[in-house]
Amino acid sequence: MRRTLFEDVHEDFRASFRTFLEREVIGEDGRYGEWEREGLMPREVFALAGRGGFLGMAVPERYGGAGAEDFRLNLVIGEETQRAGVGSFGLGITLHNDISLPYFLTYCTEEQRERWLGGIATGELITAIAMTEPGIGSDLASMSTRARRDGDHYVVDGSKTFITNGINADLIITAVKTDPSQRHRGISLLIVERGMEGFARGRNLEKIGQHAQDTAELSFSDVHVPVENLLGEEGEGFRYLVSNLPQERLSIAASAVAAAEAALGWTLQYVRERQAFGQSIGSFQSSRFTLAEAHGEVQIARAFVDRCTQALDAGELTPEDAATAKWWCTDLQGSVIDRCLQLFGGYGYMLEYPIARAFADARVTRIYGGANEIMKEIVGRSLGL
Repeated sequence: MRRTLFEDVHEDFRASFRTFLEREVIGEDGRYGEWEREGLMPREVFALAGRGGFLGMAVPERYGGAGAEDFRLNLVIGEETQRAGVGSFGLGITLHNDISLPYFLTYCTEEQRERWLGGIATGELITAIAMTEPGIGSDLASMSTRARRDGDHYVVDGSKTFITNGINADLIITAVKTDPSQRHRGISLLIVERGMEGFARGRNLEKIGQHAQDTAELSFSDVHVPVENLLGEEGEGFRYLVSNLPQERLSIAASAVAAAEAALGWTLQYVRERQAFGQSIGSFQSSRFTLAEAHGEVQIARAFVDRCTQALDAGELTPEDAATAKWWCTDLQGSVIDRCLQLFGGYGYMLEYPIARAFADARVTRIYGGANEIMKEIVGRSLGL
């Protein structure tokens, strides 16, 4: 089916970003493999992405961005990183562009915009968002990280875990309880900055997949955060988090469909070339049926994600549609990649093949951004149940 979502400007952007990936991320020297082994991308790759115009595209021009409020550009980045088999590099970029940036664009004061937006667009200031704490999962109202007011500062104590970009980040949107007597109404958002006394990063967590992406534990011990680093209004943090979740979940869904499509492409090439019993394994009926099913499912999911993208850019994407996209597409990602890996046989279990890395990378997408069980709860409640 012909895809009508993109215009010429998006395809030009795609070609530029694809060149960037081939030159700076994959490269002849295999840098991405190095980052996967080290569990960390070098900070300079963010600066290179910023220089190429691939960070903070929605930042207004007066602050150093492109002023392009068009989520289709974000979609291109997610699709191309998956196509290239460098999904964990893409996770760091999409976290910065798709998930963190809207908070800065929407809730910053003019002084904060002047202070931060230029660096976010150039990649000099890497962002992260710290919500999750040990033991609370999706129950944000139960968070224990506290911020008490002390003159012109908030004093922050507590810890966060599973923080994407946690090692590299310069600006961390940190969810804290400014009023412990309240649940959701007691949550505020503070920007904790690199180098603040009492702020420490724990270990870079070892994960099943997404190996090039740094994921860290963070701790706060009497961290004095200036009142000027409060994002928006005190006590409104939960509302801000909820309002930004539809874009976050759409971003995850879009990358999931792209990952499934990439796996399908690698598998089609493999089964055409691989011989067994005197013929290509793709000519067997079971292989054809498996790949036909995967192809159909990916096309249907892509159509829904494209429609959700149009709704987001029009300001019409609902929480339940975003939740539907997130759980359906990430479930599909796992299912398609698993079936594709099976067609590779033993080679599919070898990490030198991108299908193996994609299999490991896919598992977490059903967990982060809100576990898929929570997504179904959101959809179920929207049905009046």
